[in-house]
Amino acid sequence: MNKSYQKLIKGNQIYAETKKFQNPEYFENLSKGQKPEYLWIGCSDSRVPANEITSTHSGEIFVHRNIANLVVHTDTNLLSGLEYAVKSLEAKHIIVCGHYGCGGVKAAMTNTYHGFVDNWLRNIKDVYFKNQEELQAINNEDDKANRLSELNVIEQVRNLAKTTIVQEAWSHRELHLHGWVYGLRDGLVKDLSVIHNGQEDIDS
Repeated sequence: MNKSYQKLIKGNQIYAETKKFQNPEYFENLSKGQKPEYLWIGCSDSRVPANEITSTHSGEIFVHRNIANLVVHTDTNLLSGLEYAVKSLEAKHIIVCGHYGCGGVKAAMTNTYHGFVDNWLRNIKDVYFKNQEELQAINNEDDKANRLSELNVIEQVRNLAKTTIVQEAWSHRELHLHGWVYGLRDGLVKDLSVIHNGQEDIDS
């Protein structure tokens, strides 16, 4: 068996033994269910793990990840997770978290063919087009990509606010939407202060 694969199995054994040593009832308690207050919509990038960068434990964050943390209204996978988090788990906060240095964002800024993923990246190209005057005024390509990462997060929070799932929740309870960008170079989250608390925050 490949050594890199065995490393994962061994790592799991160490993880399980460590948790049981620290708390013999850890897995028994975890198996009883989950009631997280947060839904995390993040990028698939392996360097941006939700629990690690927020110092939270298993069961505290319900997570959905895709390339470049998009909220697309035809994505039944995302919408199913969103509905479950909002209706069944009654999450109080939804966080869209992008990151600087995002490969998906950088790819969307080019006219290069990348394969099937280009259909997905079309959504980011639309964000670029919507903000092209601001973006084209930025000469440094890395700075431009980082700003597009921020603008993309803002747009995805707005897309969340437009879903019937979120709007229905707003009709009878509080639900807060947030936009964050994570810095790979310093490990810090930047809160973009894109907070939506209700329908009055979006176009009628």
